[in-house]
Amino acid sequence: MTNAGASDARDRDADGRARNARPRDGLGRPLPYGAEGVPRQPEGVVRAPRETVVEAQALLDAGRPFHAHEVFEDAWKAGPEDERPLWRGLAQLAVGLTHAARGNAVGGARLLRRGAGALGTWETQQGEDRPYGIDLAGLVRWAGELAGRVEGGERPVDARDEAPLLRS
Repeated sequence: MTNAGASDARDRDADGRARNARPRDGLGRPLPYGAEGVPRQPEGVVRAPRETVVEAQALLDAGRPFHAHEVFEDAWKAGPEDERPLWRGLAQLAVGLTHAARGNAVGGARLLRRGAGALGTWETQQGEDRPYGIDLAGLVRWAGELAGRVEGGERPVDARDEAPLLRS
């Protein structure tokens, strides 16, 4: 038996793709329809790499790592193939901070370590430690330290207080 009206009730964008239009809080958690949420990041925006870094840093500084993740994800999907591991690693760090701020210690630590590993691998393979001014070594240290504290029972963390500096 099918529910004929179920697909009609889904949120869709102008092209007919399913999109969740529920408002979200600063950590990307869905809120009830009609609740006051924070502005969402538009998807699929192509930015220059330095513009990506500046916008993501502003979101991190505002305690909105979930939204910073979306900015990095745009760069990951739209950027050159050889840079995708860099942007994916940065997105994983932002999602790791998001989970840590939501109180998900296991998921937060896992994603922080995964992102740090991706950045370390990218740096080694590319032989570049500061692409677009990004302090990869500093981010790897930050992620490892935060992952250790989160696993050690400190949860949830304050996303604004724990926001990393992408450039030092």
